[in-house]
Amino acid sequence: MFNLKEIKSATRFVHARMPATPQYSYPLLNAATGAHTFVKHENHTPTGAFKVRGALTFIDWLRRKHPDIPGICTATRGNHGQGQAWAATGAGLTAKVYVPHGNSVEKNAAMRAFGADLVEYGEDFDTARMEAIRVAEAEGLFLVPPYHRELVRGVATYAYELFDAHPDLDTVYVPIGCGSGICGTIMARDAMGLKTKIVGVVSDRAQTAKLSMDAGRLIETNSANTFADGMAVRIPVQDAFDVYSKGAERIITVSDGEVADAIRLYFTTTHNVAEGAGAAPLAGLMQERVAMQGKKVGIILCGGNIDTRWFQAVLGGHTPTP
Repeated sequence: MFNLKEIKSATRFVHARMPATPQYSYPLLNAATGAHTFVKHENHTPTGAFKVRGALTFIDWLRRKHPDIPGICTATRGNHGQGQAWAATGAGLTAKVYVPHGNSVEKNAAMRAFGADLVEYGEDFDTARMEAIRVAEAEGLFLVPPYHRELVRGVATYAYELFDAHPDLDTVYVPIGCGSGICGTIMARDAMGLKTKIVGVVSDRAQTAKLSMDAGRLIETNSANTFADGMAVRIPVQDAFDVYSKGAERIITVSDGEVADAIRLYFTTTHNVAEGAGAAPLAGLMQERVAMQGKKVGIILCGGNIDTRWFQAVLGGHTPTP
């Protein structure tokens, strides 16, 4: 957990390298949800997703604590890899990034553009992650895990911005992949002494976080086949589970169809583009909109990096098949 001084320090560090993202309330979206809804626009960061914040603080920590490391190695479905590549190469490090076969074409292109040495391996994120672990050790690279204290400290800065602007939020909906986003949100809330309830949202095709929370222990799944690729995780992370299992109000599931509906709703009411994981919090709010009527609610639009063909399909009324 972090104290408020640590989060404020991370916020100053991040803001020296990128501006704060806005949190806006839109009349058309409010009418659809029935709540006074504030969208936290992490789709407006330099890489189009919240992950860049954690990359900045992590790479800064790495350069200070391990100055002889020549580069990093990590695995991703895209947003984590973009942030790590941008921060690492900007600090003079190499960045080897593993993705599964069939990963987002446009996220792959963005990672390469940000300086990543991109390698496709395996059939899903967790398989690619195991290979990244092996290669990092074999090549003397620093393995960037999906969850690390210094990474989460940076991620927590988006929640600090949101809560600083609106400390009276009743509930915030946050998507869960490996868990850095929801954990950063919980830590910022607790450090600020707020009472906001935090609801995690997962795909009904990638329920590892919900199953783990319900069971009180880590539960792996056999697959995570959802087009909301930022949530497509089979194996939960213990350190993240230790935080969200205690700090989240609940975890709910949304279907790919509900996520596609939320992407369309974002575009028609705000003209913002949301990727699958980015739209999941809105899908969760829409699922619970009766209970949220009239309340002040935050939803984290964690990223907007959806492939053009999938976005075209969604706007055409379809749900993409991963």
